[in-house]
Amino acid sequence: MISVAQALKKTLELVDCLDIETVPLQAASGRILAEDIVANRSQPPFASSAMDGYAVKGVEVEPHALFSVIGESAAGHGFDGKVGAGEAVRIFTGAPLPEGTDHVVIQEDVERRGNLITLDTEVDLRPNVRALGDDFQAGDRITAPRALSPADIALAASMNAPELRVYRKPVVALIATGDELVMPGDEPSADQIIASNSFGLHAMLNAAGAEARLLPIARDTKASLTQAFELAKSADLIVTIGGASVGDHDLVAEVAEALGMERAFYKIAMRPGKPLMAGRIGGIPMVGLPGNPVSAMVCGQIFLIPMLRKMLGSKEILPTPRSAPLTQDMPANGPREHYMRAVVTPDGITPLSRQDSALLTVLSEANALLIRPPHAPELARGSAVNYLEI
Repeated sequence: MISVAQALKKTLELVDCLDIETVPLQAASGRILAEDIVANRSQPPFASSAMDGYAVKGVEVEPHALFSVIGESAAGHGFDGKVGAGEAVRIFTGAPLPEGTDHVVIQEDVERRGNLITLDTEVDLRPNVRALGDDFQAGDRITAPRALSPADIALAASMNAPELRVYRKPVVALIATGDELVMPGDEPSADQIIASNSFGLHAMLNAAGAEARLLPIARDTKASLTQAFELAKSADLIVTIGGASVGDHDLVAEVAEALGMERAFYKIAMRPGKPLMAGRIGGIPMVGLPGNPVSAMVCGQIFLIPMLRKMLGSKEILPTPRSAPLTQDMPANGPREHYMRAVVTPDGITPLSRQDSALLTVLSEANALLIRPPHAPELARGSAVNYLEI
C-alpha cells in the first residue's frame, strides 16, 4: 500500500491541462478562464451622474443660488449643448454629464418653479459625479486563470467581451459495475441494490466543472466490462466504481490489464478507500474507485476533484485543510489515514458516531472530513484537528 500523498501525486501525474475553447459569455459562468479578458472601452465611457438632480458648475453651488434649466440629460440620451454660467440641466442617474458642468445637485436640495431652480439653505456639497473610467479603463484585465463567477461575467460583459476563452470541460465516463446493481426507479430483486455511487459522483464531478457521463451498468462479466471500456474511449478520464478488489467477481483490474492498462498503483493506506486503483488505459487516465458508497464518494473528493482542477487549469489544485477544536476526546488512529465523516459548528468539530463506509445517511449528515494521520495519538477535547469541507 502507498500513502494518500503518494497516491495523490501519482493520480495528478496521469492528467494534464486540457485544451482551450471559445464559449459565448452566457455559457461561461463557472468555467475556468484560460486567457485574460481585456477591456476595449472604459466604464463609464463618460463622466456621468451618480444621482438624480441638476448638473451645474461646482463653483456656483451655494445656498439659495438660482439657476435656469436649459435642458435634460437621461441615460442613453445626453444633453447636446454646453452649459454656461447660471445654467443647469436636469439629469438622471447614469446620464452623461453635460459639457461645462462638473457637479450634480441632488433633486432633494432643489426647489423648482418652471424653468428656474433655487438651491436650499443646506446643500450637499459632494459632486455626485462618476468620473470617466471610474470602474475600469480600456486595457484593464480580468486575469486568467480563475473560475468565472456571476460578478466576473457581468464585468466581462461591461468590458464588451461577447466570447471568452476557457479550458474545455473534462469528459468523465462513469462506469458502475456489479450484478447486484439496478438503476433508480427499477425494481430490484431480493439480492440486488439501487445504484447510488455513480449518481453521487456524477453530481460531484459536474459541480466541479466536468461533463460527467453515466454509462450503462457493467455486469460482472469480462464481455460486459470490455464493452463498457469501449464506450468510454472518447472520455478524458475513466472512473470505474466497484470491482477493484480481489474477490472472484471483481474483474475490473483483470479486464483493464487485458486491454493494456498501465497501472500506477493499487491499494492505499486510507480509510475509507483502501482498494483504489489508478493508471492509464488506451492512453486515457483511469481511476478505479471502491464499491462502498462512502468510500467512492470520499475518494472522489480526495482524488478526482484535484485531477479535474488540474485538467481545468485551476491555480489551486489541492484543497486547503481547515482547523477546528474537537468537541470530544478521540482515541489513537490505526495505520491508515482516516477521513472521518464529521460535523463542524461554531463550537468545533464532532466526528459522527458511525463511520461504516456503507452508510450514505452518515455522509449526507456530514459537512466535513476530519483527517486523522496514520498512527495519530489520542487527542483530548479541545485539541485542534484538520478537516476538509464537503
